[in-house]
Amino acid sequence: MSLPLPPSPVEAGEAGASQAVKAQLRLREMILAGELPSGTRIAELAIVEKLGVSRTPIRAALMRLEQEGLLEALANGGYAVRTFLERDVSDAIELRGTLEGVLARLAAERGVPAGLLQEAGACLDGVDALLRQSALDDEAFLNYVSLNQKFHALLAEMADSPVIGRELDRVVRLPFASPSGFVVLQSNSPQARDMLVVAQDQHRQVLHAIGQREGARAESIMREHSRLAQRNLRDAMENHDLGQMPAARLIRQRA
Repeated sequence: MSLPLPPSPVEAGEAGASQAVKAQLRLREMILAGELPSGTRIAELAIVEKLGVSRTPIRAALMRLEQEGLLEALANGGYAVRTFLERDVSDAIELRGTLEGVLARLAAERGVPAGLLQEAGACLDGVDALLRQSALDDEAFLNYVSLNQKFHALLAEMADSPVIGRELDRVVRLPFASPSGFVVLQSNSPQARDMLVVAQDQHRQVLHAIGQREGARAESIMREHSRLAQRNLRDAMENHDLGQMPAARLIRQRA
């Protein structure tokens, strides 16, 4: 009797990636549910035991959560859950809207290759497909985050301005200031899908404005787009039912 063949490198890689995604979802859920409060140092071995997966996907998940901004890398190694000041988050969102508005205006004024516009449109088609669901689960929110980040990256690319693009990259490193920051924060909110629908309409409008070479309109839409995140920040901080939105505990009103 022949022995079963070992998994191919491709199959092994896909399995590892799937485990990393599952670990990322579970760790994000633990942070946003308050199981891992702000400032908590992540004990890698404890997480391995709790989630029942190997260290490799756990490490990949931790790296992704650092990129997402929920964790910070410690100088002596490892990660800790981040804490954010409301004023800092608000200022970063304001600056993001300003920079993205300028990039959208420049893209409209300079003109964008048809292929790049089509790629951005296809990205929004993917978001539309997600939003056709009456309710979004964790996997759908993760897919939305990926598509949303890609769309915003394409908008920055359209302007062909490395200088402004680098400044924008610096700004969005503060979590909850990134384009998907409040998707993460409010993923368990009953209003989450409705807010994504509004944001998607703004995406469509700015892409149309850029395609029509309407620079002032494109800039205005992107500034308004960031104000949606500002409003969501205020709502989260004013919402005293932290049992429904425990992730708001990661943001402090005062230093």
